[in-house]
Amino acid sequence: MGNEGWAYKDVLKYFKKLEKIDIPELKSDTTYHGTDGPVHITYPLFHTPVAEGFLKAGEELGYPTVDYNGKNEIGFSYVQTTILNGTRLSSNRAYLRPIRDRKNLYITLESTVTKVLIEPESNRAIGVELIKSGRRIIVYAKKEVILCAGAIKSPQLLMLSGIGPTKHLADLGINVVKNAPVGENLMDHLNFYGLTWKINASLSLRLSKLMKPVNRHVSNFMKNRRGPITIPGGCEALGFINTKQPEKRTGLPDIELLFIGGTFKDIFPKLLGLKEPLYQNWHKYLNTYGYSVESILLKPKSRGRIKLLTNDVNDKPEIVPNYLDDPDDVRSMIAGIRASLNIGRTEIMQKFNSQLINVTYPECNSYEYDSDAYWECVIRIMSSTLYHYSGTCKMGAREDPTAVVDPRLKVIGVQGLRIADASIMPEIVSAHINIPVYMIAEKAADMIKEEWGYLKNK
Repeated sequence: MGNEGWAYKDVLKYFKKLEKIDIPELKSDTTYHGTDGPVHITYPLFHTPVAEGFLKAGEELGYPTVDYNGKNEIGFSYVQTTILNGTRLSSNRAYLRPIRDRKNLYITLESTVTKVLIEPESNRAIGVELIKSGRRIIVYAKKEVILCAGAIKSPQLLMLSGIGPTKHLADLGINVVKNAPVGENLMDHLNFYGLTWKINASLSLRLSKLMKPVNRHVSNFMKNRRGPITIPGGCEALGFINTKQPEKRTGLPDIELLFIGGTFKDIFPKLLGLKEPLYQNWHKYLNTYGYSVESILLKPKSRGRIKLLTNDVNDKPEIVPNYLDDPDDVRSMIAGIRASLNIGRTEIMQKFNSQLINVTYPECNSYEYDSDAYWECVIRIMSSTLYHYSGTCKMGAREDPTAVVDPRLKVIGVQGLRIADASIMPEIVSAHINIPVYMIAEKAADMIKEEWGYLKNK
């Protein structure tokens, strides 16, 4: 893609730099794991018997149990999480809190950046305008402005500052500083959550009951930071598979099978805004013991965009995801569903008396059940974002007409302005994006320090 310095061999050191692996059996693998970074990586501190069954189901289907952050990604595993002492370790907790008293660091809370200030004569970013407590404040940059607002807000701020598609900005009365494909190339991991099985024993989680104060697991968590509440959103295990070449056990996956140790029908339907008849169909399974397997599209070919609706920063931009626009994405999702169904049919999962909860979808009644057309219909009803938005300020060579930033993360055609977040990804990664975003930040920090003569031990 013309992005010199971003090959895996170049960025592996940043993955290792940020990581402190707390999984005992992985500590010796120093080729792929770090041991001294600020971000602790561990397995959840609690597993249901059904999650163990999920891993064995993978073995039945020919998939190894792997360290998917090691040499090979394809296979099954308990989830690796950013958890410390039973609670989530955010980037704020890992990076900012330990250094919050540094004299050269100032953090302003409840502040909304409204635009990047660009000097017309030189096309140089000289600072930002922000609103705090109703006051308009100008902050000038001594060296550079670095945007880290994410794949939705970074393109919004660029366009509000005059960097973006000329016609789109002009139509909104925004003075055009630089014509650029800002907001294009939007990618996300589409998540299908329509497959849930019930089981005949209390071997899984009942998510709707888990957080009730009278639940013994709440007191255990509050006292000991242990138990099922330490499982992130009920996500216990996963499998990475290649549906295009299902016999392969190396290379990149195109589907993730995410195992939830409870039923989606138990808690999520209302949260996901389902229409009332469908919600009622699911609601009847409240308090059911069971499990769910999400099918997640890892390598979408469809591309969306971010568009401004007005020239006011307080008006949210329009997100046009274009999910399933490419027919190959539909085929991959259907293959993921069939792989999930195979999980439920394995001998080990049938030992739990797994029964697929077959919810009726009126919109899909005209299709033969279990046909590809039927599942495509259901996918279009029962899928949603995984909040892995990326790609909207694409990184590429300076001569690439689809690129917004160059491999040094500098906005092409504007001086003194960089972007360091998920928006710069030219292609979405075949994994969850939080750790790759940390890697981008670590590499950006080194590039900036190198350029300004602050990098030690280059």
